Amino acid sequence: MTLRRLVFAVLLAAVLAPVPYAQQPKPRQQDEFVPISELPPQEQLPSQPLVIAAYAFAWLAIGGYVVSVALRLDHVQREIERLESDTKRGR
Repeated sequence: MTLRRLVFAVLLAAVLAPVPYAQQPKPRQQDEFVPISELPPQEQLPSQPLVIAAYAFAWLAIGGYVVSVALRLDHVQREIERLESDTKRGR
């Protein structure tokens, strides 16, 4: 029983020990505006590809939804026409 506790404690220490060292250091707070051209390269993020991708995804999702609704409406319209013809025949 004590061997299990010892093994558990060692494994727990091995898993939790690197956690404080794995965290990123907190960035220092800036006091004034810094233009993007003066930022270090790793902090610059071009937004144009991300915005284009987001709009493309949104328009594709909307287009897919509209096509889906149109197909379902067509199916419902055909079903209504079939039911109307069945009721006219006296079924």
